[in-house]
Amino acid sequence: MDSNLPFGLEKIEHIGIAVSELEPAIATYTTLFGAPPYKQETVASQGVHTVFFKMGESKIELLAATDAQSPIAKFIAKRGPGIHHIAYAVKDIEACMSHFKEKGFTLLSSAPVPGADAKKIVFLHPKDTHGTLVELCEDV
Repeated sequence: MDSNLPFGLEKIEHIGIAVSELEPAIATYTTLFGAPPYKQETVASQGVHTVFFKMGESKIELLAATDAQSPIAKFIAKRGPGIHHIAYAVKDIEACMSHFKEKGFTLLSSAPVPGADAKKIVFLHPKDTHGTLVELCEDV
């Protein structure tokens, strides 16, 4: 897909929603969307269990902590369940990282890390994006 957005930002890839309890959230979103999730996956390095729903080209990712020290557990303890991040698909994550670092954004890691759904990911600090955690993700 060609894009006129900076450095290959293609589209909103998914919206991540932090949940306290996974099974009731799966039931709620299955009812909401009229279909079960298409994928579930644990990302041990992030301390998270993910569940993906599809609606056309859009995706919703439910995120549940697998341990009390994970970023999701800390997010829920501080803010409660709800929208955690917005993820943007990119063509070249390293170029995006360089571009956004040059523009003054704070990257939460110095290199892309493995993420759910066969992606390489990096996050931009929410202090630089008006309170929204931004995830950049590239297909592996």
